[in-house]
Amino acid sequence: MLITESFADVKTSYDTTLRLYTFHPNIPNYPNARFPAVVVWSEIYQVTGPVARFAKKIASDGYIVVCPSVYHNFVGPEALAYDGPGTDLGNQYKIEKPLESYDEDAKLAIDYLETLPTYNGKVGSTGMCLGGHLAYRTLLDKRVSAAVCFFATDIHNHALGKGMNDDSLIRSKEFKRENCELVLFFGTLDNHVPPAGRDLIRSTLRENGVEFTFMEINGAQHAFVRDEFSKGRYDAAITSACFGFLSEVFERRLKLDLGEFKGGYKVENVC
Repeated sequence: MLITESFADVKTSYDTTLRLYTFHPNIPNYPNARFPAVVVWSEIYQVTGPVARFAKKIASDGYIVVCPSVYHNFVGPEALAYDGPGTDLGNQYKIEKPLESYDEDAKLAIDYLETLPTYNGKVGSTGMCLGGHLAYRTLLDKRVSAAVCFFATDIHNHALGKGMNDDSLIRSKEFKRENCELVLFFGTLDNHVPPAGRDLIRSTLRENGVEFTFMEINGAQHAFVRDEFSKGRYDAAITSACFGFLSEVFERRLKLDLGEFKGGYKVENVC
């Protein structure tokens, strides 16, 4: 699958410009082909090389991918460096940006997709670290049918956004709807989301009746999906296995036409 790269700049209510990096499938001789879409949220460094490669891999499976540069409230769309100062800035902006601005970014990204004649109307979300949390939170927009979250940070401790008034975990009850499925990946050695935090997320989702898959991968660390500057944590084999889950849920939720939901499926107690 060929890919066309571009970007779109859209105005926000904060008098800033949100850049949406776009990776679009391209099938020669089929100019009217239509595709589902995926919003890919980046880690605290904005849209870096590893994030763009992650997005291109998804686009190559036949999805229009948009990657928002979320720190438009403070800086331009360029990526922050994978170094000490870049990390400090990313962590600072993450908690200074209003929660409502994150939500508006998600709305604007999907609104932009709806302007494209090649978009088929079905959208999912994914992301890593901060982006894992934002992919999770994007499910609050009822246009989104599935989210795949890699080591989503700050859900368990409500630490996202200005004032630390993040209600993402509480609002997971809104994910209990027909067109909604959630997948979360964590490493057992992820020190950003400790075991108690992972247990809290899982138990809350279960209590709220969310349709979800929750995987704790033995020996995996935080940021295991980042293929560069991962500080020795990148695991290609685990990343490939996780991508299989991502492909399955997006294929089923965004590409297949399942018809009318009937419900009432009974699981037989057989060996």
